[in-house]
Amino acid sequence: MKVLVITGSPHSRGTTALLADEFCVGAKDAGHEVIRFETAKLNVHPCLGCYHCRDNDGSCVYDDDMTHVYPHLLTSEVVVLVTPLYYFGMTAQLKRVIDRFFAINPRLRKTPKGLYLIAACGDKDNWAMDALLVHFQTLCRYLHWQEGGKVLAIGAYTREDLKDSDYLMRAKNLGREL
Repeated sequence: MKVLVITGSPHSRGTTALLADEFCVGAKDAGHEVIRFETAKLNVHPCLGCYHCRDNDGSCVYDDDMTHVYPHLLTSEVVVLVTPLYYFGMTAQLKRVIDRFFAINPRLRKTPKGLYLIAACGDKDNWAMDALLVHFQTLCRYLHWQEGGKVLAIGAYTREDLKDSDYLMRAKNLGREL
């Protein structure tokens, strides 16, 4: 199975990077092909809502790094969104890439996929990720994709916070169990 992992953190050594690493190890151990994009390292312009893509067969007005993401987005069977919680939502870097799904919306909505979520936050309140979860569920509903598994690492502000938790094993198992 082809798995597309899209990370949103600007910190390549942060908590969600570590969780994504573990997920990828588990998925590869299970024999899956894993493609990973770190949105903070991509040159991706924000969607303008100009509809150029609708008049040009999904071709965006921008010629940026989304041209590398789109082929994998269309051919993967599973998409995994990985993000730290920034003000009760996903990072702007990840959101920018998701907004650009718009260019190929008609094809994405006709292509069944599983959508998974891995997120971390320093907050210890269970409700802290509620808005992120609603956004995730709405994406699944809109795109007609199957809601997949989630790892929501509460109280995981640093990599050290993950060491004494089960979150790393849960991320690895999520990858293995695809």
